[in-house]
Amino acid sequence: MPESWVNSAESLGADLYLELTGPGSRRAALIRALRDAVRSGRLAPGTRLPPYRSLAADLGLARNTVADAYAELVAEGWLSARQGSGTRVAPRAQPLTPARSPGARTPVSRPAHNLLQGQPDAASFPRTAWLAAARRALTAAPHDAFGPGDPRGRPELRRALADYLARTRGVRTDPERLVICSGFAHALRLLLPAVLPGPLAVESYGLPFHRRLLATAGIPTHPLALDEHGADPAQFASSTEPKAVLLTPAHQFPLGVPMHPQRRAEVINWARETGGYVLEDDYDGEFRYDRKPVGALQGLDPERVLHIGSVSKSLSPALRLGWMALPDRLVEAVLAAKGEREAWAGVTDQLTLAEFLTHGAYDRHIRRMRRRYRRRRDQLVDAVTAHAPHLTVTGIAAGLHAVLQLPDGSGEPDERAALRAARRQGLALDGLSAYRHPEATMPPRHGLVVGYATPSDSAFPGALEALCRALPPGE
Repeated sequence: MPESWVNSAESLGADLYLELTGPGSRRAALIRALRDAVRSGRLAPGTRLPPYRSLAADLGLARNTVADAYAELVAEGWLSARQGSGTRVAPRAQPLTPARSPGARTPVSRPAHNLLQGQPDAASFPRTAWLAAARRALTAAPHDAFGPGDPRGRPELRRALADYLARTRGVRTDPERLVICSGFAHALRLLLPAVLPGPLAVESYGLPFHRRLLATAGIPTHPLALDEHGADPAQFASSTEPKAVLLTPAHQFPLGVPMHPQRRAEVINWARETGGYVLEDDYDGEFRYDRKPVGALQGLDPERVLHIGSVSKSLSPALRLGWMALPDRLVEAVLAAKGEREAWAGVTDQLTLAEFLTHGAYDRHIRRMRRRYRRRRDQLVDAVTAHAPHLTVTGIAAGLHAVLQLPDGSGEPDERAALRAARRQGLALDGLSAYRHPEATMPPRHGLVVGYATPSDSAFPGALEALCRALPPGE
């Protein structure tokens, strides 16, 4: 009968379940069981094993038997042992892929360099300043902050956001018209379809995730053509006139152009004349490098524009904090859609962000990250110019990504070939075609969407070298 782990009174280490089965000695069975646990991934790299005395007591083995088994597995490279750190699963002992049945999906290896757009440098999160703000916020928080609250969100955060958005983005609102949410996708779910029924006009290039979310809500989308002046609102005169339009006017995503002032005025006139609404996705408005800030579209007409923002690019997507500056007539409908407290953002994070904003820590963080991201943007442009001057780098005046446009005459096969070359270099990045609306009529564009914010400062030079090796050669 196989012997299993038991909760012995002598056991002093971490619990570890092992079955000692098969032929041979108890020592051979223990080595075989430990190898199988590592090979299958049940014991992940870096996992600390129980001291040999504890494991011996748990399994009813002699201490020398366990010590010898540990020593042999260390010699084979399955385990590592260091004074003061104990015995651990070795880092290179990665789980092996089991035999696959025909048609099974091949496991996807982790890329060496992440150049996907939309992700900030996680290593740059201001932990010390955030912790200090959290301590101050929790010390000063009233008792009612930890009971049933306002579905709009904590008043401290709404007051701080109203001041910050007015000062930095030109948003005209007040705390009663701000609703705290978990980010842009959550805002869309709250707005559609109960608050803003379709159809909805969207830019010809944008996030596929947003289009899928709208489709799930039963909202048809109609693509607007884009050029160097941003989205063209002239298409609103079509027979399928939308009830609302979703725009990224400060920095079109992903092409990177700002919406021309004349077109901003045209879309506001359309909304006023038809009673429509503009959903403004201000996803990275703080990060501009070579131009004056482009103010929020909402400032032109707060009753027709819904301004939506979050801290997912500026601080971290893990915080799940965003906001909507709403027309007065839509506030109650959004609160009704928000419903019970399960859909609310956490109070402690709201209080901490309010403190972070009020005492200037957010501004200091943004200025620091703006300098860091600009340096990376410059390094990216210099590297591409030196290694692939036939590529055009666009969308670089602001934001956290750039578009490397393939030469005129290139097609989707050329883009796919560039992506395959990137994967061979261990790079994770997207092609521009992935963002194109399936019903767009404007001529397609092809290229690579390169996010330069995610790698750490130490990893970024290696990511650039890999990118340059993957870039397609010129004629």
